This record gives sequence, C-alpha cells and structure tokens, in this order.
Amino acid sequence: MALSGMTGFARVEGALGAWSWAVEARSVNGRNLDTRFRGPPGFEALDRQARDGAQARFQRGQLTVNIQAKRAESSGQTQISVETLERYLKAGAPYVATGMVAKPSLDGLLGLRGVIEVREEDDDGETRAAVEAAMAASLGEALEALKQARLEEGQALSPVLNGQVDTIERLTREAGVEAAGQPAVLKERFSRRMSELLGEAAAEDRIVQEAAALAIKADVREELDRLTGHVVAARALLGGEAAAGRRLDFLSQEFMRESNTLCSKSALSSLTAIGLELKAVIEQFREQVQNVE
Repeated sequence: MALSGMTGFARVEGALGAWSWAVEARSVNGRNLDTRFRGPPGFEALDRQARDGAQARFQRGQLTVNIQAKRAESSGQTQISVETLERYLKAGAPYVATGMVAKPSLDGLLGLRGVIEVREEDDDGETRAAVEAAMAASLGEALEALKQARLEEGQALSPVLNGQVDTIERLTREAGVEAAGQPAVLKERFSRRMSELLGEAAAEDRIVQEAAALAIKADVREELDRLTGHVVAARALLGGEAAAGRRLDFLSQEFMRESNTLCSKSALSSLTAIGLELKAVIEQFREQVQNVE
C-alpha cells in the first residue's frame, strides 16, 4: 500500500423503497485503531459490519461512522387520536360554556399536539433485510472513500517527509566533514592549556596521550554511522508497502537520540550548529510522522 495518512472524511447517500439514508465516515490521528459507530434504531447489526470493515482497511486512527436514516411519511397511516381530542374538548368545555372562549374549530383542534398520529407500517422481514443490506453496501462505499481520502493525505505527506530525510542526510554528511577536524583542534587546545599551566615542562608525548584520550571521548563516528543507517531505514519505510507510521515514529526518536549525543560530544561551534539544525529538522519530521498510518 502507498503511504497513508490518518485524516479524512467521506459521505455516501442511498435509498431503497421508503427508506433513505446517509453514511458519514471520518477519521483523525490515533495511536491505535478505534472505531465508533452510531446507526438508526433497528439496524444494530450494522455496528459489527462497520467495525469489521474498518479493521479490514485501516490499522491506526480514530474513526467515527454515523448512519442517519429516515422513512418516507407516506409509508405510514395517519389517524386522529379520539382519546386525545376528547381530553382537549373536556378541558376546554367550561371556558366555552361561560363564553370566555369561542367554540374550537376543526382545523384548530387538528393542530393540537397528539391529535393526529402517524403510525408507521412495520417492514416485513424480507424488506428490512434488503434495506439493511443496502445500508451495509453504502457503509462499505463510505469506508472505501475514507481510505482513498487518507491515501491522498499520504501522497501529500510523502514529498514532505522524503525532503526532511534528504535534509537529515545532508546535515549528517556535513557533520562528518566538520567532525574530522575535531582531533587536531582538541590537541591544539590541550597543548595550549598544558603550556599555560606547565610552561616548557609540558612533554609532547603527554600532550599527545591526553589529546588522544579526549579525541576518543569526542569521537562521533558511531553517531554519524547510525544516523546514516537510520536515513536508509526511513527511505525504505517511506517507499514500502506496509503501514509505516509506528516504525517511523520510533525511528524519529532514534534520530533525535543520535543528534543529542552528537551535540554533547561536539568540541566545535560549527559542528554544534549542524547538530542543532539536525535536531530541528528531526523534530519537524517527528511531528509529520504523527499523521502517518
């Protein structure tokens, strides 16, 4: 699969017989896959289909799937509630008798709450099953459209992430060039310091030994090698077929670990500057990775 994001929205409408509905599916970032479903009463079986459909298509993200359905009013029977009408007439009779109010008109009475009732006709089992199957089909279409929306987000993220990996690689190379000069700089600094403290008594071999020890502590070749290896791994994940979000997130942490060590070992302001720039780019990379499935 191509690189996929975790944000998207899809809407699908459908109808069958007296029923019409709209399915809305949306998703946002999430560490795991969390699906929430809300559907019309009487169609509870769609909950399982929504969750199974999401699990078959996605690995991460917070999904919300809603189905709003209604039945055409013409499918029900309209009748007058005589009991409710009589209660209204009985309650108003004293006022009519004393002349406080005029006799109620028929259209006025019919406009009172509860006087007119609409009784929906129950669907037979075959009709209900057909409607549920049609809703399930719309549900599948909405999830497929949501998947496509997330893939489109992934396509937009891909050049951004690859560009950041390119920058990390470039800065790693520059750090390697700068780091090559650290031993000589450390030796010169240590030699000057020893001369200041001991004068002409400072032995050259002692200076060399101490400078070598400092150079070993400040050696950043392992960090640079690991950064280079992480760049290769990041490119493989970004160009691979499997969902890469979790592994890219872990890789961004490893990038940051090595850049922190690089800065702590740096004895050159130029190398420190490169390390700080590396950390800034890696942090941007980490933030973007949070959007990847």
